[in-house]
Amino acid sequence: MPTNKKGDRRERELVNRLDDAGFAVMRAPASGSATQRELPDVLAGNGENFYAIEAKSSAGDPIYLTGEEVQALVYFAQNFGAKPRIGVRFDREDWYFFHPSDCYTTDGGNYRVKKETALADGTDMAELVGDTEKVTLEEATERGTATTDGEDDDPDEGVRKLLQAVADGTLTVDEAADALD
Repeated sequence: MPTNKKGDRRERELVNRLDDAGFAVMRAPASGSATQRELPDVLAGNGENFYAIEAKSSAGDPIYLTGEEVQALVYFAQNFGAKPRIGVRFDREDWYFFHPSDCYTTDGGNYRVKKETALADGTDMAELVGDTEKVTLEEATERGTATTDGEDDDPDEGVRKLLQAVADGTLTVDEAADALD
């Protein structure tokens, strides 16, 4: 059976990144070699969040997972008490994560993640590990309004969150400016 050296390297990279973020991490044995049960590629937890991750990488082509792979991931995650995540990594890009229900399902019942979708809609590593939070324009506007209504102890908190959303690339400068008006 041929080995997937690049895929193995990417999985080890993911494990190291999660470990660096303070997660206890375990890479599961290669699919089908150690057990009859399908296991996710990576298990990670930090006492608050527990993830079962199916990791896939690609040079740039869309990433496909079979319906069976995703069903096995969800089944394992539910029984283990973890959140199922599909982790995708395209060359020259970072890791992005999706709940299986957020992935496109093909007519044949398989799952697909395109590079553009990962960059636009995926949860990045910082958000997955809790370092940042993705904020929509509507949420940022609501938070900004709540702080300017005096409901918060720190009136600058809404502005800080808008600036952070701009820094994270979640909002454009114009969207943040509109939210402040």
